[in-house]
Amino acid sequence: MTDHVSKEARSRIMSSIRSKNTKTELSCAKLMWNAGLRYQKQATDLPGKPDFIFRSKKVAIFVDGDFWHGWQYPKLREKLRNEYWIKKIENNRKRDRKNHSALRKKGWKVVRIWEHQLKNQPNDVLTRIIQALNA
Repeated sequence: MTDHVSKEARSRIMSSIRSKNTKTELSCAKLMWNAGLRYQKQATDLPGKPDFIFRSKKVAIFVDGDFWHGWQYPKLREKLRNEYWIKKIENNRKRDRKNHSALRKKGWKVVRIWEHQLKNQPNDVLTRIIQALNA
């Protein structure tokens, strides 16, 4: 199935989607800040540009949107009727795995936080981050 909007319209729509400082990221930042954790944002020198890092502890945190990064992708894929979105999400997931592996090879601990986890279980998310920092 083809996209229902022109390439130009799709490009305009996609360019309006934030890649940093999303609501989900800001929520995670506030959670960590209120717990007394001080972090660096958007580490452009590391694979995947983690959303937050704790450089001295070598902990990288990615805050992933459920749709964009394919939470429960097999179920999501069944609902997607457009090849564009299937390819987009599959490429995102492939890139996520590659960046995760590259960071691990450099000795970094990687914490991946899903959007729904941050909304539904913020205390659990904070606990995971603290455990990674203390490991």
